[in-house]
This record gives sequence, structure tokens and C-alpha cells, in this order.
Amino acid sequence: MIQASVGGSVAAGFEPVQEAFAANFERHGEVGAACCVHLHGRRVVDLWGGVTVPGGSEPYTADTLQMVWSTTKGVVAMAAHMLAQESKLDFDAPVTDYWPEFGAEGKATIPVRWLFCHKSGLAAVDRPLRLDDVVAWNPCVEALEAQRPYWEPGTAHGYHTWTYGWLAGEVIRRVSGVTVGQFVAERIARPLQAEFWIGLPQVLNSRVAPVLPPIPPAPGTPPDPHAARIADPNSLAHKSWANPAIPPAAFNEFPFRGAEVPAGNGIGTARALSRLYAACIGEVDGVRLLEAETLGRATQTQARGEDLVQGYETHFGTGFQLAFPFRPMAGPGSFGHYGSGGSVGFAHNELGISFGYVMNQMRPVYGKDPRTSGLVQALLDCLR
Repeated sequence: MIQASVGGSVAAGFEPVQEAFAANFERHGEVGAACCVHLHGRRVVDLWGGVTVPGGSEPYTADTLQMVWSTTKGVVAMAAHMLAQESKLDFDAPVTDYWPEFGAEGKATIPVRWLFCHKSGLAAVDRPLRLDDVVAWNPCVEALEAQRPYWEPGTAHGYHTWTYGWLAGEVIRRVSGVTVGQFVAERIARPLQAEFWIGLPQVLNSRVAPVLPPIPPAPGTPPDPHAARIADPNSLAHKSWANPAIPPAAFNEFPFRGAEVPAGNGIGTARALSRLYAACIGEVDGVRLLEAETLGRATQTQARGEDLVQGYETHFGTGFQLAFPFRPMAGPGSFGHYGSGGSVGFAHNELGISFGYVMNQMRPVYGKDPRTSGLVQALLDCLR
């Protein structure tokens, strides 16, 4: 291993990834970030750099914890597929087999699979939700029980921005007998000695770098199409993204970090994300999460095309994002999940790679993020 200039190390032959990582600070406004890559279960890239807050003196290190927004959804998908692998969860069974109260308002025949591939029509809830409801869990679940789908389930897909977490998480809780955060801690993170939590222990709160909102565009710049959709109070995008109504400052405070919000408040490191995905495609120190047959089923296309919420093409397997133009990962064959603002964890089985990237400075949701695009392209060039 050679020492990387920005902090950390890369294996011989992977120096271009180090160069791309450093370039993100010079060209793309990176503040603090970390990137990790495994190749056939062996760590070959382990980089970090920057600071935890703009102009601050606290360095962003390999041990800095970061909230990764919807990158959390991919880890939740791992948990569900582990239960399916153990014949405890059937994705094609009605949700009501596990969660009887879900069947109200014409939802009795919706299969579990549609919750995980954003086809259930439950991209939002009408009942207003607040931070206290999110922390308590049950009010969010009860709102979904009472919710009528926004479209005929199974006929289209639309990103379940927040609701994915309560839908998937409640199914996992009903099947396993523990919360999704407990399942991830006990069955995924602990065996792999990976620092990743859904529901952060308070003792670790001081290690978390705050998330920094995207830098506003210059005055007079038209909003991007996605931002415009969210700003329209009558749009499904607004309903999906803006409820629960949580003050932005609360995202960087412990009550939210300590809650279980499986759609978006996972907290961990780049090392952890890469290690978890490495264990989905092979053994890591004797631990494998998903067998090959399970992985094959998990990554079959379930929904692809224009997304009723996002307004652009998205592509999903059962819980995992698959490659599409705005979220390309390492191209076709990749599976994982991006998070709002730029974080990502993914793997590519054929290439034998897994990839984790976390950062504090968010960028707009719309379009490809040049930071991860550059890192992944550099990685692919190293493999040729």
C-alpha cells in the first residue's frame, strides 16, 4: 500500500482513484469526505480528507461518522433479503400476511415486493407527520395503514422517499421480532465489525459530521426540474419529500440521529458501506450476507422508467437501486443505493468491487454527481 496524499492509502495500481479524490476538493467543492473500495473482499482504496465543517479545524478522518440519507435504503434491502434467504419472508406474499392492519383502504392484495420497488402507490401519506412522530415510529406506521394508494398499485413506480423506511421496516419488524435498526446492528454490522447504524447510540453522537445543505444557486438561476417539482405544493414530489415536516437543523441533532428512520438516517463510514456490499457478493473475513441465488433475485429489474415522484428515469430491483443515467454506479450490473446529496454504497458482482463514499457537503439531487462519477470512472480505469 502507498500513502495517499489526502489521508489514507491505496493499493498499487489504484493511484488514479486517489488523484480523483483529491480533485474533488479542488474542483467540486468537497468539504469533508471519505471513500473506500474492496476488490474481491480485499480493501484496496481507503481515503479521507477535508474538515467536518467549512473553515473548521477538525479533520474529516476514516473514523468520522456521517448520515447518508437514502443510502440507508440499500442496507435495509440487505436485511429483507437475508430474511427471504432464511425462508422467513416471501416478497410475493401479501403484506397483510405479516402486517394485517396494512390492508385498509384497498391495500389487502399488495405484495411485499411492491413496497421495496416503489410500486405500492404509497409514496407519501396525507396525515401530517412531525419529528416526534418519526422518533415514536408507530404514528408513521399507523398513517400508512390508513393511507389510500396514490395510484393503482403495481401499474407504475414512484420513489417512496420517506415511506419506504416505515413500510420495509415494519415488515422486517413483524417478521423478525426486532426493529430494523436492531436487525442491522446484530445481524449485519456486528458480524462484519462495520460501523453503521440505523438509530445511532448517543455515545457516538460527537463523532458525526453535520450534513451541509447544497449551496444555493446564484440569484436568477432557474431551479432544476426536481427542485421545481418539490416546490410545487400540489405535486406528488412535494407530498413525498416534505412530509414529515422536520426543521432542517433537526437533521444534525441527536433526536433525529438516534431515531430509526430506515429510509434516510443511517449513519456510518465509507469503510462500513464498502464492507457491507463486499459481503453481499462474497465472503469478508468469513461472513457473507447474501448467497448468489439470493443476490440474483434481489437485483432483477422490478421497476424502470419515468418515476412518478422524481420526474426522471429510475431503476429498481427489490430494494436496491440498479444503474440508471442519474445514478450510474459502475454501470449495468451494479446494485446499491445513493443518498440525497451524494453518498453511495454499491457493488458490482462481475467486477468483484464494492464501493462506499460519504461526505458532508450535499449537492442537488438532480443529475449525476461529478464527485462519485469521477471516483468510479478512475476505479474502472484501474481495473482495465
